[in-house]
Amino acid sequence: MIDTFTLFLLISTTNHLKNMENQHKDPLHGITLEQILNYLVENYGWAYLDEQIKINCFKFDPSIKSSLTFLRKTPWARTKVEGLYMYLKRQEKKNKPKD
Repeated sequence: MIDTFTLFLLISTTNHLKNMENQHKDPLHGITLEQILNYLVENYGWAYLDEQIKINCFKFDPSIKSSLTFLRKTPWARTKVEGLYMYLKRQEKKNKPKD
């Protein structure tokens, strides 16, 4: 018979492993919103972001700080930015010349 402590350890370990597995399936795991936004601005610019995602923080006096504030408060906009980032990364990987 398993004692209560051993059962607790088994359940905790199983849950921890499931959480780790789910994190590794997330393509944005370990990447912050600020890193995503900096990457997009450095590689594509504010004008491109405004063209792709129509939000005022990309059009009028854009800055990383104001955009982060808006995106953190607005889930639909954050989802669009993250989606654009993942799409562009996939395109870059697809178009990268093979050695």
